[in-house]
Amino acid sequence: MRAVVCPAYGAPDVLEIRDVPIPEPRAGEVRIRVIATTAHVGDARIRRADPFAARLKYGLLRPHPGLILGLELAGVVDAVGGGVSTFAPGDEVMAFCGFDLGGNAEYRCLSVAGGNAEKSGAVVRKPGSFGFDEAAALPTGAVTALKNLQKARLGAGQSILINGASGSLGTYAIQLAKHLGAEVTAVCSGRNRELVEGLGADAVIDYTTQDFTRLGPRFDVVYDAVGLSTPRTSRGLLRPGGTLVRNRGLGRITHENVADVAALADEGVLRPVIDRVLPLDDVAEAHRYVDTARKRGSVVLTL
Repeated sequence: MRAVVCPAYGAPDVLEIRDVPIPEPRAGEVRIRVIATTAHVGDARIRRADPFAARLKYGLLRPHPGLILGLELAGVVDAVGGGVSTFAPGDEVMAFCGFDLGGNAEYRCLSVAGGNAEKSGAVVRKPGSFGFDEAAALPTGAVTALKNLQKARLGAGQSILINGASGSLGTYAIQLAKHLGAEVTAVCSGRNRELVEGLGADAVIDYTTQDFTRLGPRFDVVYDAVGLSTPRTSRGLLRPGGTLVRNRGLGRITHENVADVAALADEGVLRPVIDRVLPLDDVAEAHRYVDTARKRGSVVLTL
C-alpha cells in the first residue's frame, strides 16, 4: 500500500510516498480502507519536531523508521480481527488514529475497544450526512475544541473570544460555543469575516487592523486556538473569574470524545470547513500550505 512516510525532520519536501506492507488486523481491531485523511497541523508539527519534545516520542535525531503521518481518517471497514462484533466489512467509519498516527495511508488498523484513544485510536461510524472528506476532517479538531470549551465550562449567556477563529480548531469552537448558548467574538483576518459570521460569530475583529488585546476585560472565556498571543495579554481580556484555554492540559482523548463529536455532527451542530482537497501524492504541497498558517479549516488528502 502507499503511505506518507516522514524519514527526517524538516521542511515538507522530506516527506515520501512509499509502498509498505498492508497491515493485518489483530484481535479487537478493524482494518480501514482509507478514502480521505488530512494534512493536520499536528502532523506538520511532528514533521518539524516542533515542539522539540516531539522527538521524545517519534525519535531523537530522526523519526523512527517507517513513521507514517496522519492523525485522522475516514473510510470503509475492510476486515475485522477476532472478537470484533461492533463493526463489519463495508461499514463507513471515521477515526482518530491516536498519537501513533498512520492515517496517511491506504489502510490503517485500529482498536475498537474504546478507552484511551491517544494510545489505541478511536473508530466511530461516519455521520450519515457527511461525505468522506468531511468526516476525515472532524475527529481531531472538533474533539480538541470541545474539550477546551468543556474545560472552560462555557455556558449559555457567557461571552467568549476565539483567537484564530478561521482555522480548524477555531471554526469548530465557534459552532460549539453557539450550540452552548454563548456570545462569540471571532478574531481572524478580514478575508475570513464572511466565513466566521456564517458559522455563527456575533462579532468579528480583524487582527490586521485592530489590536484585540486592547479590548479590556470583557469576556468570560478566551480561547487562543492558535497559541500566538501571550497568556498575559489574553488574561487581560477576561472578566474577574474568567478562564483562558490554550490547547493544553485537556486530559486524555477518549473514544467517548470522538463519539460525542460524531453525534453532534449527526445532529447538525458541527460541520467541517474544508479549505483544500488534494490527492495523497500532493502531501508535500499540502504541508507547505499548512505551514503558512493561513488555511481556513482543514486540508484534506484523498486516496
